[in-house]
Amino acid sequence: MSDATSITAGGAIFGKLKALGVDYVFANSGTDFPPIIEGLLEARRAGLDLPVPVTVPHEHAAVSMAHGVWQVTGRPQAVLLHTNVGLANGATATINAWCDQVPMIVMSGRTPVTEHSRFGARTVPIGWGQEMFDQEALIRETTKWHYELRFADQISDLMDRAWAIANSTPKGPVYLSLPREVLCEPCPGAGLDAPSRMTPVVTGPDPEALAQAAAALVAAENPLIIAQRGAGGAAGFAALQTLCQTHALPLSHYWSNQLALPLAHPMQVGADPGPWLAEADVVLVLDALAPWFPDKTQLRDDVCVIQAGPDPLFTRTPVRNFQADLSLAGPVDRVIRGLAREMAAVAGDGARLGARRARITAASERTRAQVTATAEAGCAAPMSKDWVSLCLGRAIRAQAAKGRRATVFHELGCPLSPLDLDQPDSYFQEPHSGGLGWGLPAAIGAQMADPERLVFATMGDGSYMFANPTACHQVAEAHEVPVIVLVLNNEEWGAVRHSVEGLYLQGAARTANEVPLTSLRPSPDFTRTAAASRAWTETVTDGADLPAALERAIAVAVSERRQVLLNIAIARNATP
Repeated sequence: MSDATSITAGGAIFGKLKALGVDYVFANSGTDFPPIIEGLLEARRAGLDLPVPVTVPHEHAAVSMAHGVWQVTGRPQAVLLHTNVGLANGATATINAWCDQVPMIVMSGRTPVTEHSRFGARTVPIGWGQEMFDQEALIRETTKWHYELRFADQISDLMDRAWAIANSTPKGPVYLSLPREVLCEPCPGAGLDAPSRMTPVVTGPDPEALAQAAAALVAAENPLIIAQRGAGGAAGFAALQTLCQTHALPLSHYWSNQLALPLAHPMQVGADPGPWLAEADVVLVLDALAPWFPDKTQLRDDVCVIQAGPDPLFTRTPVRNFQADLSLAGPVDRVIRGLAREMAAVAGDGARLGARRARITAASERTRAQVTATAEAGCAAPMSKDWVSLCLGRAIRAQAAKGRRATVFHELGCPLSPLDLDQPDSYFQEPHSGGLGWGLPAAIGAQMADPERLVFATMGDGSYMFANPTACHQVAEAHEVPVIVLVLNNEEWGAVRHSVEGLYLQGAARTANEVPLTSLRPSPDFTRTAAASRAWTETVTDGADLPAALERAIAVAVSERRQVLLNIAIARNATP
């Protein structure tokens, strides 16, 4: 746009977001939105290129949808919420985005400051009821940058800064508050159609520390890698496979919320790092917030621990005192490639590596065989979560043979190990912040961004209720999103029950038939919630019936482009 052209500030924001590469603005509107809606219509009439505005009837779902789009595309999205109350509803999902290092631009309107004599001043009683001394405080600790828009002509510059900071290492959400009076003002057109003039900061590991880490790994007798947040994308995923195989490095997916190696990779040793940690002399921690259980893990006195990732010390986490003899700061894929270069330059003992590689491969095969056997034993009525996971993994592999990609969003639903997945973007688990309700809307966002992908949202019954399912199903129907939802229903807060049992090993909860504050009985008929938005639904109570039900669900999603929900009866003692 030329300098001579102006547009209402509320609409100018959309034009600038599109120039920054934003595809969607997920929004729940309110009384602060008149200049946004009017400006959006004005921008459309002017023929401006704009992101798709998506009406989402709950703010938690809106932020989580932006989260999901990022996870399958790597493109940051934007969220527009309603004053302080909408921001409060979206705060939990913003905590999740912060914990997962997901860049996004979060915005919310701000109640008009003025009571009269200015266009956009307060008009209804909530204009007084929603005012706060410090609205930004609602998400200050979980954003990298926050500001309140003061003048309309700041929009281009502030959006450039917000985008660059959100995408700098470590990535994360930023926040901009939007007073209604400012949104009503005309905004100059200069810069609104241009990409950011600020380049994000992408860090890399210190060369000396990288060389020391590589030397330690090459010299190690019993090395171990613990990965929680994947390998940093497809390039890192491929490089890590080669690194682990070449140098005989076992990798554990301990509480992982992304895949770092194919689960059938011979160096992938499962979710329990305990036996490997006990003998490890060098441990490489890849972007792991909590790489082991401190109360149950005893490391060797001479162990060398290498912490690596975008923020290897997790500096905004007040208490995190895991050993860090070396710290490698930078995106995980950069760290992996750097280690691979350094380690390739150091000659290793071929015979020693061969023997270790054979030992790790044998252990990997035993672990995977045990995972399969445990899962198959759970084919019952009601079935186990592991059985559901095994069946889903088999269904995904059958679809992969037909050329269809698939992604599983797991929120206390299908465990990782039995899925046997092999692609870097095939699995996302709930963030370690624990803000429930993320899985379903994140899956919907991912499905919107990649319509041809098979997207599964697998969750417990409690997580499904937290997801504001009526709002989510409404959005899925409105945008013809064929997401496949698996509700693993054990009629309780299974994670809470197991947490009690884990802390009180000889406690009363282990022998109680009913544990207080965990029951979700009587269970709602979740199929009716989804059917209200014309979803295809089915209840499955016997494990033997599940494979055929999954086939039907996938056929509906693919052929009818229609959302699906399977309500699956799970044994109450199933692990979370």
